[in-house]
Amino acid sequence: MRRERPAAGRIHAEPRRRVMTAPPSSGMMPLSAPVVECLGVPITAHTRDSAARHVVHLAGLMREARQGPTDEPGASGSRRGSDVHLTNAYTLALADRDPELCAILRSASLNLPDGQSVAWASQLLHRDDALPGTRVYGPDLLLDVFALSQHTDLRHYLLGSTPDVLEALHRELRRRFPQARITGTCSPPFRPLTARELRQQAEDIRAAEADIVWVGLGTPKQDRWAADLCAELPMVAVAVGAAFDFIAGTKRQAPLWMQHNGLEWLFRLGCEPRRLWRRYVFGNARFLWGVTRQVTINGSAAGPRAVQGPRLRAAGGPTGSGADVSQPDDTVRQASSGVSFHRPRCPRVASPFGRQPAPGDVVSPSPHPQWQRPPRPSQEA
Repeated sequence: MRRERPAAGRIHAEPRRRVMTAPPSSGMMPLSAPVVECLGVPITAHTRDSAARHVVHLAGLMREARQGPTDEPGASGSRRGSDVHLTNAYTLALADRDPELCAILRSASLNLPDGQSVAWASQLLHRDDALPGTRVYGPDLLLDVFALSQHTDLRHYLLGSTPDVLEALHRELRRRFPQARITGTCSPPFRPLTARELRQQAEDIRAAEADIVWVGLGTPKQDRWAADLCAELPMVAVAVGAAFDFIAGTKRQAPLWMQHNGLEWLFRLGCEPRRLWRRYVFGNARFLWGVTRQVTINGSAAGPRAVQGPRLRAAGGPTGSGADVSQPDDTVRQASSGVSFHRPRCPRVASPFGRQPAPGDVVSPSPHPQWQRPPRPSQEA
């Protein structure tokens, strides 16, 4: 019997299957990696392998948190999800002029260098640190996480793009990873959602019991949605950009030699010049200017400010390599140098998904008030 194609904006749920396996977090610890700053945004310099392991580990922690005791005061409100962002030159250029987006990225659980130029810029800005020269490509991350979670009970949810792309993506992922669990898909309409629609979307994801939500809505919309979802639900939300189209085969990918030499933007510009010319002309220029500005500032500073190695707190937030992972806040202290690097959490504001901060919520005060995330205007249902 053939399934009906899901309508735009509606959940497409898969039947549940009983899979008795241990959570990935119990036996799969992520590799240590440096955390460095690029244009004011902390970037975790993961390799392709360690990035996928990190995401799966976060998903395991979120699952354990949901299955833990809930009778403690404020327990449900304090279980914030983990948002993962794939950053490229355009993302950092936008964050350089958008305080709200910059605050979202500064308070994120994990920022990965999706653009080759970001990996190179991080090496240039932090030459005293041994950083990988390769990026973490969004489509590769999605496929690698699916491969790692194929024989586990982790559940995936696909959010974004069009119904046709989602159907093709769902079919391709099923072909490659027949044991993976995709518990829902949703193609939201291409317009601002009402408060009621946003609440319904969160409830659909909650009902699907998703551990990882893949968000493919384009920058910066997907970054804001991922952060808002994590403020509402204890799960991992990964903003993956055009990965849906590339894996589904609806858009062509740049040849590998262009990707490895930082020329993917030129290939995409040639494919979609009318849509992308402003993004690459002005975005790339601002990114280069921002890197030059940071090089100048770093050159006049007393010494390097990079802090090494993210490891995971019990709650799934970032800490530093060699640091005490039981620290209650987000302050990372370098064991050897004593340098502190604070990754501030954004203050909890009224979420467009409907939940208000609970009385027991614990929010780390930000030492950078200029990067605090401003409240958004309320939307009428």
